[in-house]
Amino acid sequence: MGFTLNWLDHVLDLDLKTCVMGVLNVTPDSFSDGGQYLESNKAVERGITMAREGAAIIDVGGESTRPYSRKIAVSEELDRVVPVIEGLRKELGVLISIDTCKAEVAQGALEAGASMINDISALRFDPDMASIAAEAGVPVILMHMKGMPENMQKNPTYRDLIPEIFDFLEDAIERSVNAGIKRDLIIVDPGIGFGKTFDHNLKIIKALSRFGALHRPVLLGTSNKAFIGHILGKEVYERDTGTMATIAYGVINGAHIVRVHNVRKAVETVRMIEAIRRGRV
Repeated sequence: MGFTLNWLDHVLDLDLKTCVMGVLNVTPDSFSDGGQYLESNKAVERGITMAREGAAIIDVGGESTRPYSRKIAVSEELDRVVPVIEGLRKELGVLISIDTCKAEVAQGALEAGASMINDISALRFDPDMASIAAEAGVPVILMHMKGMPENMQKNPTYRDLIPEIFDFLEDAIERSVNAGIKRDLIIVDPGIGFGKTFDHNLKIIKALSRFGALHRPVLLGTSNKAFIGHILGKEVYERDTGTMATIAYGVINGAHIVRVHNVRKAVETVRMIEAIRRGRV
């Protein structure tokens, strides 16, 4: 099922091809690229590079959500992300997403030039987040997570994995709509690596097409995650091949957006899968 999201003066066409979202962490401690882009000028340069490589969305985050990560103050998170978003907005025409659970950070990011909200808590952690998104009229990404970043990987268990995630996302959609967010602007993410074992992650990717029954675009975020390293015996910086394999399977299985660190390779992977699916160049 294809989707086209229209809001303000933006259009995100997810009807004919999978969209690549580039990860830009302005943090010292993110699991994959922590510390690399903590300086605003380096982060802006990286965002420009990702856009040139084919990213349709740049996802800017100022607080790490890796397992056992620590929370930071709103002011610190704003100080990290706002200059980067402002710098990117001056240079680029691609969409900018703010990756945050805090309404105050989302508001500041939107004012700086972001046009989407990516909330790993599915609008649960901050009671003001839904109203910020609704008033702004921007898309929101609702992700499934079991627990909190500081405890989510402590023996996560499920009675029935896929139905439980499906029900959570279905409820998150309804909560968002009831809060005034347009259903047509909601994207769902099953939350690879967020309160899941390695086997859970594989089962989610294998069953990704089942989330199509939510009738909303599906985002897949597998990039460089620990389950890939576990399977292949690779460090974080060596997981591109495994990541691209998950992206290929995800695209075939219905992913509308893939969230990645290596944009160039992801764009090439998506292009090949879609050419095969069409049966023509």
